Amino acid sequence: MQLDLAGDLHVLFRDIVDIRSESLHEEELADAVEAALRQFDHLTVTRVSNSIVAATNLGRDSRVLVAGHLDTVPVSDNLPSHVETRDDGDYLVGRGTCDMKGGVAVALHLAATLASPKRDVTWVFYEAEEIAAEHNGLLSLRSHDPSLLDCDLAILMEPTGAIIEGGCQGTMRFTLTTEGQAAHSARSWAGHNAIHDLLPILHILSDWQDGADHLVEVDGLTYREGLNATMVQGGLAGNVVPPEATVQINYRFAPDKTAQQAEQLMRTMFAEWRMDVLDLSSPARPGLDQPLAQSFARSVGTTPMPKYGWTDVARFFEMGHPALNFGPGDAMYAHKADECCKMSSLDDCARALASWLCEGSRDEGES
Repeated sequence: MQLDLAGDLHVLFRDIVDIRSESLHEEELADAVEAALRQFDHLTVTRVSNSIVAATNLGRDSRVLVAGHLDTVPVSDNLPSHVETRDDGDYLVGRGTCDMKGGVAVALHLAATLASPKRDVTWVFYEAEEIAAEHNGLLSLRSHDPSLLDCDLAILMEPTGAIIEGGCQGTMRFTLTTEGQAAHSARSWAGHNAIHDLLPILHILSDWQDGADHLVEVDGLTYREGLNATMVQGGLAGNVVPPEATVQINYRFAPDKTAQQAEQLMRTMFAEWRMDVLDLSSPARPGLDQPLAQSFARSVGTTPMPKYGWTDVARFFEMGHPALNFGPGDAMYAHKADECCKMSSLDDCARALASWLCEGSRDEGES
């Protein structure tokens, strides 16, 4: 399919959605995106696997990177897309509409139509965000040529309802294991029940929940941390005292601490038990103390909110670049069978980004 990037934004949106691009199967969409971007002389286009970078090189005083991932979670009888008219407007319904082909459509449209912005812009359309990090297109781009991702501010087109969501939480998943001794349940005194030994762990979690609001302010945004048991495993049979039990815990922590600090905090809190870390992802500070991010926030005009959850803004933060989430769609619809995105949300995002990218560099400390 040939994509018309400079034409009707809503038509472009639907065309992108209807090109299936589940993770690791983005080639057809990547081909269409690359071919469409190469038509524009003001863009330098680079492709690495199924990730595409298109950049202006106008010699501006600042560079903004705008990124969106091309992949979706698996289709669930929700393609091709269709338009639904609701009381508050038209919605496009289908896999990837919310997460995040609405944002991709906005970025592609602006990449084509903003030939001479007041800031240089790097437009990034990357593969494999929805699956294991080893496949993530941003990491492939960084490995191929780190300069492709250089910027003064990165904007991830995650669905935020056209408001700024700053930074993101870090996340740590780990298991705690208790060990007992198996015995016939009719003679339970001959063994030791490992499931019963989970109780002190659950008390710690319960006391943590009841003890405070766990609110942490970072760069003017207030994050709420979470610490929850999410899975419990144990037992051999209905008539056996269990010799081992595990509880899986998820800690969502604010970006005032590093991943290593969060891990040490958990190891101190649960020092009595064997801990196995399943995954640990760093958070990202919102960067709203940076002039360029402050300028964008003023231009958008809505109050920035903290990002609950983890996004690829953390990858940019690790590279030393401030990053924000800003895109069309309501994240509550992401990955649902009836995934959808309000059409006017694309218009709102496109106007806000275009206005800011073209407004110049006043009051940002730039010359």
